[in-house]
Amino acid sequence: MSEKLRLTPEDEFPEDLSKVEDKDLQVLDSQVERQLNHEYLSEDGPHPETEFRHYDLDEEFTERDQRDD
Repeated sequence: MSEKLRLTPEDEFPEDLSKVEDKDLQVLDSQVERQLNHEYLSEDGPHPETEFRHYDLDEEFTERDQRDD
């Protein structure tokens, strides 16, 4: 997993989040959240790819929570 604090739209992103380990998924989520915040504060709003990744991660977390219940 990358040591970067943010994951830019140009950085690689897993195609299948269901294969990502929980800890790595949490790191990935943190990187995307930081990028989203950066884009809101310093650019013309969030990049569509960052928004998609954020949504995709939320969906994966929801699916995992439902499986664990």
